Amino acid sequence: MKTIAPSTLVIFGAAGNLARIKLIPALYRLEVAQRLPEEMLILSVSTEARSREVWIDAVGEMLKAKYPEGLDAPAFARFCQRLHYHGNPPDDLTAYDRLKTLIDGSGKFPPNVVFYMAVPPSMFPGIVDRLGDVGLLKQTMGTRRVVIEKPFGYDLLSAQSLQKGLTRHLDEQQIFRIDHYLGKGTVQNVMVFRFANILLEPLWNRHYIDHVQITHSESLGVDGRAGYYNEAGALRDMIQSHLLQLLTLVAMEPPVSMAAEHLRDEKVKVLKAIRPIPQNAVHAHAFRAQYTSGVIDGKPVPGYLEERGVSADSTTETYAALKVFVDNWRWSGVPFYLRTGKRMAEGSSAICIRFRNPPQDLLRQSRHDHSHPNWIMLGIQPNDCLKMEIQVKEPGLELHTRTLSLDATYRKQDDADYDAYEGLLLDALDGDHSLFLRYDEVEWAWRVVDPVLKVWAMEREFINNYAAGSWGPRGTYRLFDREDQFWRHSLDVSGADLQAY
Repeated sequence: MKTIAPSTLVIFGAAGNLARIKLIPALYRLEVAQRLPEEMLILSVSTEARSREVWIDAVGEMLKAKYPEGLDAPAFARFCQRLHYHGNPPDDLTAYDRLKTLIDGSGKFPPNVVFYMAVPPSMFPGIVDRLGDVGLLKQTMGTRRVVIEKPFGYDLLSAQSLQKGLTRHLDEQQIFRIDHYLGKGTVQNVMVFRFANILLEPLWNRHYIDHVQITHSESLGVDGRAGYYNEAGALRDMIQSHLLQLLTLVAMEPPVSMAAEHLRDEKVKVLKAIRPIPQNAVHAHAFRAQYTSGVIDGKPVPGYLEERGVSADSTTETYAALKVFVDNWRWSGVPFYLRTGKRMAEGSSAICIRFRNPPQDLLRQSRHDHSHPNWIMLGIQPNDCLKMEIQVKEPGLELHTRTLSLDATYRKQDDADYDAYEGLLLDALDGDHSLFLRYDEVEWAWRVVDPVLKVWAMEREFINNYAAGSWGPRGTYRLFDREDQFWRHSLDVSGADLQAY
């Protein structure tokens, strides 16, 4: 267990959705688990003027809404002792000076400070500038860190501009770019699976692996985020960040150690090795679509263009699929297929790795149907599991085969289940960058998708459709290299032969 020095966590946008739904509940659960530093204080910053007592009551209401089964009374009492509030009205020119006096001059707050930006990305540069101008980012009295949420820019150029603004007052070691996807225990288990087991390392290369699929599907729609989502789209929202990060974990070389810089060095090498997609080849490597009305869980749901806040002529993609190649010694010629979509048949995330067929099919004369390849599948959510599919002989007198799934579900009933933010908050307080993104990771990920974004931005007349509740649009088969390749829709054996569109 980490020993973390006493710290002050300052949450900008403390009354917003992210803080209410994720950050405050995560901090409370850490309090219940007695994992917060003993002298840590939480200073909430929002635009409204209110007293500390009123804020504590508001936090209580947030937590009761999140945990209707009831709160742990002793833990909640301890948690309330940590809570403080600072009003930061946008028209108050003295707000940041007062904040500096409160943090550095009152003697009440620990000098190691983490500023968490739970605000829209457009506000990051302005807040950092104001903090820097009043001297709150200088590391003279203690460490000063800033946590920012994705998206880290809108494209390559805006990401570079954001970085330039941040580095006016911060060095790279002070910046924590949080990707909550990397905080999921099952995502981290990809590294454990690869580097704590020697069993598959000799097979983890182009000689044995046919292709890799990384999928994140959602049955939900835009859920009140139409303003953000209509600007971002599926490619920016999921593939540029989350799914490319999963790709790096699958494809990276073993790092020198599990230290943050060694891990991030290897991830960047993978991103640099991804073959650039020329603009004239975008349609051979990328596919986009938008959901129309359909049925989810037996209930009719509207199409994307019928969602509140979405323009009737929007061509924002709610489904995106991408084929990339990692041009290095280990993976040369192996396609990586990434896809994500909203309003799909089910919500799930998984990495599915298909192995090559044997060099000679010795059982072709006795088999009733086509041969079945081996698969390794890592379920991320909601089924965090590890499965492997192999061929075995059917009982009986004939030499017939069937597919057997070896299920290594590793979660026990009494295992503690934590949200991704809980571990990431502790890492930020501790200064551990392992699960946070370094700037060159962000920049190289943008370089992968930027050509696709530019082509799609010019093609505003037409976008493919798929019915809500389906597995996506017809036509994505064109991304595959061969007819026997198809999207894997299920982690179960029964889903192995589902031919995708």
